[in-house]
Amino acid sequence: MKHRTLHCLSGALLLAASSLAIAQYMWLDDKGVKQLSDRPPPPSVPEQRILKAPGKAPFNPNAAAPAEAEAPAADAATPDAPPAKRPPTLAERNADFNKRKADAAAADKKAAAEAQQKADIAANCDAARKNQQALADGLRLSNYDKNGERGIMGDEERAEMAKKNQKVLAGCK
Repeated sequence: MKHRTLHCLSGALLLAASSLAIAQYMWLDDKGVKQLSDRPPPPSVPEQRILKAPGKAPFNPNAAAPAEAEAPAADAATPDAPPAKRPPTLAERNADFNKRKADAAAADKKAAAEAQQKADIAANCDAARKNQQALADGLRLSNYDKNGERGIMGDEERAEMAKKNQKVLAGCK
């Protein structure tokens, strides 16, 4: 019997000691995110944002906050004072997150379009350089007429093609 009582007492002692490891402080940081810790919040956290602390009544979301109850009196005393800023709600934080996500997606899409446009311009410039080199080397070049028949370029056509290539190459770096 004595042995069993000793086991029960040691179990109760371990159970009581383990409750000390539970987070004892709860507060909202600057972004409105709930922080849990076994250490007190930093001194920069205002008292209104500390939700749970030893010796303080637990946070009740349905009860009116003391700052909200005193707000009309403070506004009457100083009408030009700014209203107290409340932490953002979950819906506001979610809307802000979705907005940032959409903005990032739009920026990524724009960057991809610009990269594709630069790649297309580089490919066109490369093709124009190759055509200009072929025209300058005096190679026999052929082309197709409107009926789809192949013919060899004459000197006038080569000169016209060289002018077009020069215009394209003028826009290249």
